[in-house]
Amino acid sequence: MPSTTEFLPVVGDRVVLRRLAPADLADFQRYRHDPDVGRYQGWKPWPDAEAAAFIEAMRIAAPFQRGQWLQIAIADRDTGRLVGDIGICLAEDGTQAELGFSLDRERQGRGLATEAVRLAIALLFARTGVVRVIGVTDARNLASIRVLERVGMRRLQSFDATFRGEPCVEHLYGVTRRLSAGPGKDGHRSS
Repeated sequence: MPSTTEFLPVVGDRVVLRRLAPADLADFQRYRHDPDVGRYQGWKPWPDAEAAAFIEAMRIAAPFQRGQWLQIAIADRDTGRLVGDIGICLAEDGTQAELGFSLDRERQGRGLATEAVRLAIALLFARTGVVRVIGVTDARNLASIRVLERVGMRRLQSFDATFRGEPCVEHLYGVTRRLSAGPGKDGHRSS
């Protein structure tokens, strides 16, 4: 299996996945404090000092540690500015990874999240032994559902849940590495 120590940056057509950096704080805080961006997210906005400490922790975090979330930056390829982030967590047994994503509201609706999630899935299949990547989303989060479906994920199940003290339905989506097929055009195997 390839080394995971030098796993970023990953360059796409319009976005780059890279480590979060101290210079990202203002952009990070802008979209993380936007109630529309955070409506279906598990995180809550932080004061600047806490956000800066989080960014630094993610900047130096070891990649793909089982049971640990790693937040990576989604940056504009042309400007390098932070436009969102993707969280990745490998399961304790290393066979599955969950991802979640946030994108600045001003950048939504342009396919940037779809490109970033595709890159993250390809990265996981190239750099880890995971056989399935999943995403969990609130059934009301239609934009997230569209992204997950565009990257080839299929709805595996739906279940009742409680989110921020309110009953809801969550959908579990997944894509599986096809062990018998060769890599796709973007370097990962898809189902």
